[in-house]
Amino acid sequence: MAKKTRKQAGGTPATVALTAAGTPFTVHEYAHDPASPSYGEEAAEALGVSPDRVFKTLVADVDGALTVAVVPVAGRLDLKALAAAVGGKRAAMADPAAAERTTGYVRGGISPLGQRKRLPTVLDASASRHETICVSAGRRGLEVELAPADLAGLTGAVLAPIGRL
Repeated sequence: MAKKTRKQAGGTPATVALTAAGTPFTVHEYAHDPASPSYGEEAAEALGVSPDRVFKTLVADVDGALTVAVVPVAGRLDLKALAAAVGGKRAAMADPAAAERTTGYVRGGISPLGQRKRLPTVLDASASRHETICVSAGRRGLEVELAPADLAGLTGAVLAPIGRL
């Protein structure tokens, strides 16, 4: 696992956004296996980090509006809780092509940071139990570690219990 400091990390819209904001972060790079069945679990294992500290970025459709959900890779997204967190009634997973087109990232590498179009974001409340969490840095095999409060601040995220085991 290669660690890079903030100054060395430029390259993805996520790391550029973090650098521009002056937010402290660490980039972790690992060799991505295209055959891996779970990008998030692969990242946790490769980084030697507990799966409850590695968060996956999912894009859902809440009442016709794309919404970002950031939940631990160890669990699943509760779509009803996500809808409630943003004042909606119904949520379903977004079409992958629409998620990629709107965020500017490819599936498995969607970051909650530096998206092409800023979407409403909900961060699972469990993130606040950790000093730092890891999220995609904008491509498969690249994670960024930062404080949950910094992630919430930069994305305008609402904290809510949207993950379930």
